[in-house]
Amino acid sequence: MKPLFKLSFTLAIIILISSCTKPQPTLLKTGTWRGEIDIQGHWLPFNFEVTKTNSTYTATLINGKETIPLDDVSVKGDSVFIKMYIFDIDIRAKINGEKLSGLYIKNYADNYRLNFKASFGKKGRLDTPTSNNKFDGRWETYFIKDNGSKIPAQGVFKSEGNILTGTFMTKTGDYRYLKGFAKDRHMVLYTFDGTHAFVFTADLQDDGSLKGDFYSGRSGHKPFTAKKNPAFELPNALELTYLKKGFDKVGFSFPGLDGKPVTLDDPKYKGKVVVLQIFGTWCPNCMDETRFYKKWYDKNKDRGVEIIGLAYENPVKGKFDFNYAKARVEKMKKKFKVGYDYVLAGISDSKVASESLPMLNKIISFPTSIIIDRKGKVRRIHTGFAGPATGKYYDAFVEDFNDFMAKLIAEKE
Repeated sequence: MKPLFKLSFTLAIIILISSCTKPQPTLLKTGTWRGEIDIQGHWLPFNFEVTKTNSTYTATLINGKETIPLDDVSVKGDSVFIKMYIFDIDIRAKINGEKLSGLYIKNYADNYRLNFKASFGKKGRLDTPTSNNKFDGRWETYFIKDNGSKIPAQGVFKSEGNILTGTFMTKTGDYRYLKGFAKDRHMVLYTFDGTHAFVFTADLQDDGSLKGDFYSGRSGHKPFTAKKNPAFELPNALELTYLKKGFDKVGFSFPGLDGKPVTLDDPKYKGKVVVLQIFGTWCPNCMDETRFYKKWYDKNKDRGVEIIGLAYENPVKGKFDFNYAKARVEKMKKKFKVGYDYVLAGISDSKVASESLPMLNKIISFPTSIIIDRKGKVRRIHTGFAGPATGKYYDAFVEDFNDFMAKLIAEKE
């Protein structure tokens, strides 16, 4: 064999072997990442931690003082796919060393895609956060709808070192853990919990008031105004939803997760104190409430009490899909290890919820809780839920709920 031909033959073999060798998988770096999602031209920063055990990736989403486990993470070739907790939402991104680029996708919504990027090794939401005490305190706030009507809210902000923290509370719930910065007369607050993707910006005016904007996801936007008011309170959560005249009970027949109808006349609930939790797995406020109810139920289930979750789930192509709703609720039930019962009541629409429980004046909030005594009579309806992000307001709710339930449990049938 001639030297030149021998060399060409050897090179051909090397090329052939190389072409048959499977490419090495791209590795997703483990450690801290800073992700960003484009919210209408405002990049919303958040952090997540990636870990790897053997060949399995997991991640933890960090949202203020809460951590959210993301245990469905897969790497295929040069791409990573991250399921957002129990929500039907994904992040799909290309891996390029210490950078990620891709999309944040709500699978149940039509063409809901937002640009996503991430950088490895970036701790905290910002490189150089700053804060001051100009925004600290309680703010009487009004979010302005497109028709000019106003939604009252209570803003509570506090500087913690060089970070501005807080939340907004409305009559239907809270905006959960907000975290950002304040510089001079300008503030920005962020939250991202897998489904809520919020950016709040505001500027301090010469008269001490705030003018701001609230950006939510793909297209949600409401301007807002606020003034400092330590005495401001929201409407009483126990007076917003109530029974219509002539009613003292609630009745329904909805399919359980096994498809069989469930009613309050079932022997399991007769003679017991029952809490009806009107909720949806798509709703983080509802998840806060579910965590509370799960722990409470585990501790008190032998005292003659039951909880039934009435799930109103996102529609599929505009309609209620039993199998889809069942899958969402079962995933949440397994993730939270919930021991109480669930029924599938309809789609995630307050009008639909109101029509499905016609003895009520209206349902304005997911979540809403209806508390029923041992005789089957409605004793309390609580609209919304002030979660752990609200601090003392959450503590006050827990204390009041425990006291009220203890009273009902002690009553005889």
